[in-house]
Amino acid sequence: MTAPTVGILYPGYSAEDDYPLAESLLGGPRLPLVHTLMREDAHRVDALLDIGGDDVLADGVRALGGPLDSVVWACTSGSFVFGWDGATAQVEALGAVAGVPASSTSFAFVDACARLGVSRVAVGATYPDDVAERFVAFLGAAGIEVLSLSAKGIITAAEVGTLPNETVLEFAAAADHPDAQAVLLPDTALHTIGLLDALDARVGKPVLTANQVSVWQGLRLAGSASPRPGLGALFRA
Repeated sequence: MTAPTVGILYPGYSAEDDYPLAESLLGGPRLPLVHTLMREDAHRVDALLDIGGDDVLADGVRALGGPLDSVVWACTSGSFVFGWDGATAQVEALGAVAGVPASSTSFAFVDACARLGVSRVAVGATYPDDVAERFVAFLGAAGIEVLSLSAKGIITAAEVGTLPNETVLEFAAAADHPDAQAVLLPDTALHTIGLLDALDARVGKPVLTANQVSVWQGLRLAGSASPRPGLGALFRA
């Protein structure tokens, strides 16, 4: 079987280098990435609604070219901010333009939890409280209970992308709840691909990260879901 090509639509510049790293670790699948328009780098509802607009994503798909086997809008906050129904419509519009299966990071988290049999989670969000609460509501619509929420209150994706590895590991561990089956780190601006096994080991349970679940979802939609080492519990499942 030919290795799949998963198109990645990524807003702005922060942790986009996680995707070529994932491509290298996967050793076959291609993850071409296009930077979509970000008029303002802000974890604020109005700015997030703007970066997730159908016109912005359609322009991104056209810039990706092809052929593609699937496409993923790799932005959690720029999808869940629309609510469940709005995020569904967003993905449907994206898929119509791309002509291949499409998803977003928000739905990737839901599907990843389902794959691991997880229904109770702790969330470590880099966002301000009001944005983080919208992610909690999105998960709740999927029947996933958030037992605890930690929000760092960082406004820009650019700042999130500068957080060092040890800070990310400490943040994940601090966000855990003893009754949670997994810890979720929902920001694609956070560098995590090189830390996935270390995150699971530090926390002692699966840690699902935004860039991890985005890649996993794209491969799943492309029909390539075989277990792979070095990318955390989700990819071993």
